[in-house]
This record gives sequence, C-alpha cells and structure tokens, in this order.
Amino acid sequence: MITSRQNPLAQRARAARDGRARDLIFVEGLRLSEEAERSRLNVEDVLFTEKILSGERGRSVLDRLRRAGAATTQVSEGVLGSVADTKTPQGVVLLARRPPADQDSFERALKKDPLLVVLHGVNNPANAGAMVRVAEAAGAAGVVTTAGTTDPFSPKALRSAMGSAFRLPLWAGATFADVIAWCEGRGITTVATDLDATRAHTDLVWGGAKAVICGAEASGLSEIEIGIVDERVRIPMRAPVESLNVAAALAVVLYEAARQRGFADQI
Repeated sequence: MITSRQNPLAQRARAARDGRARDLIFVEGLRLSEEAERSRLNVEDVLFTEKILSGERGRSVLDRLRRAGAATTQVSEGVLGSVADTKTPQGVVLLARRPPADQDSFERALKKDPLLVVLHGVNNPANAGAMVRVAEAAGAAGVVTTAGTTDPFSPKALRSAMGSAFRLPLWAGATFADVIAWCEGRGITTVATDLDATRAHTDLVWGGAKAVICGAEASGLSEIEIGIVDERVRIPMRAPVESLNVAAALAVVLYEAARQRGFADQI
C-alpha cells in the first residue's frame, strides 16, 4: 500500500488531474470507472483504497480493469485525498491515455449527414460535460470544441459527461474560422440560437448535415460570429425568462432535431 503523498504514482496522478500530463486523463469515481472500462478506454493505472473493496461493484470493476491490462495499486485514504478532485472521494481513480481529439480522427468517425455540436468559448467544465452528454443522448455524431473552450477531458467535465466523452467523437482546439470553413467545405449547415431570430427552432428543417454552434455562457456568440452562421433560430420562452442555461438550450434544440430526424425510430 502506498502511504506517501510524494510517491511518484501519486505525483503522476496529480499532474494528470491538473492538466500537466497532457497525454493522460484523470478519471475519478466508481460510476465513471465503470464507464471507462465499458468504453474500453486505455487505462494505465488504477489507484484505489479499502473503501472500493467493501462492495461487490467496486471489486468487480477493479477485476475487469486488471484483466484489461491496467496496473492497480492500493493507496491510503490520505494519499487518495491528496490526489482526488472531489471533496468526498469514492475510493478509486484511473489514469488513462487521452482519447484522440484531432481533426483526422474526428473526420474518420463521421458518417453521412451528421448532426454535430460545436462548443465555442464554453468555459464552465460542468456545462461542457453536460453538453457532451446531451449530444450523445440526442444522437449527435460528434462534438467540436474550439480553442479557448474548457478541456472536455478535465476531471469536472468528465464527471458531468458521465462517460459520453469516452465514446463520442471529439475534435478539440480548432478556431471558430476553421470550423466554419470546414463545415462549408463539407456542406454542413451551421445553426446558432439567437434571441433576435425570427424563426423558432421547431420551424427549421433539421434533415441533412447540421452543426449546432453554442457560444460562451455569459455572452454567447458575437454579432460577427452570428452573422457568419447559415441559420439562426430562437427558443420560444414565456416572459420574463429571456434565456436558458447553455446546456439546457442545447438539449431543447438537439431533441427537436432528433425528433425530425427520426430519433424515436432508433431507440
């Protein structure tokens, strides 16, 4: 059992947690560990405490991770506490290879007429993770995060995405101009929500290739950026409410798109 907080493995875990080990991601908690194993994430190391051994569920996921090739190491509660990103750790942390999030890998994963989500300047990890989760739930084909958007593989974003970031194709770090040009070159219609739009999101025909572009939580897209996208829609709301949380707005829009695209026939 590792009892020193200065142990190299504990230091490596903190580097992954803090984004200093860019080739690794930090996965914390029993449920997320199960999702990582189920998604066949390339897990290198598992740090666990006696707490995770107290239940059959915890013992089972540890066993599956071992059989998949991960190195498992028991640590003290103090060591895990120094590593964890949460206030009340559940007793297990994984260090896994960062899934591919480059343009080439993203393109190879796409099929004809995809429904995509673009996060531009979204800086709250919980929101970003929730949006990745909504994207997978609603049948989107992939998510693009522009430069300046929070890391979709940060610990908080991963917890909010609850495994969706392990499975959904991602392209991270593109500029807004690159994404717009990429969509134009592939015949993908770009769509943004706009309070001043004359058409409701339910009035847009969502068939074909579409990309829903979401701006920062506080400011949304700039006037220039709004002017570049192909389509602008508004989500009708009762006064005095003027806006929704960005993840909630994305859910409303995506599920209308999914409804029109025959999503109900696929589940």
